[in-house]
Amino acid sequence: MTRFSKKAISIATSAAIVLMAPVFAPAAPAVHPSQCNLAGTQVEMNACAVDELAQADRQLNEVYQALLKKEAKNTQFIQKLRTAQRAWVAFRNAELDAMYACAEPNATACWGSLLPVRYTSYKAKLTCERTERLRRLLKEGPPADDSSP
Repeated sequence: MTRFSKKAISIATSAAIVLMAPVFAPAAPAVHPSQCNLAGTQVEMNACAVDELAQADRQLNEVYQALLKKEAKNTQFIQKLRTAQRAWVAFRNAELDAMYACAEPNATACWGSLLPVRYTSYKAKLTCERTERLRRLLKEGPPADDSSP
């Protein structure tokens, strides 16, 4: 199983965008290769996934910081939340590794040119799911689960 670090995926995505730009550049009008266009080239679709992940990360960080601020006096909760967040990041990365596992040294051999957009979109989806969980904690306070009577 190949493990993809955040840095490796970022480098691979950037390299794909740079290397594929001349091949997929439209004749006219010229579109910057990193501009999002869901109906466009693979490079433009990759850019959309990168934008989606950036937005998801921003929202996650905003909610996480708001939760830390709201619960600042609850030091035990803050300590456990930080531990949970680090564990969630590890889970998310392991989940991505499992979903896009490939026995080949180059994962595009298994997943093709859609790997950057699929991987990045799935990462954004997992990030949005975590954000919703933290929003619920922010709104309802701990414990914010469905098991309460």
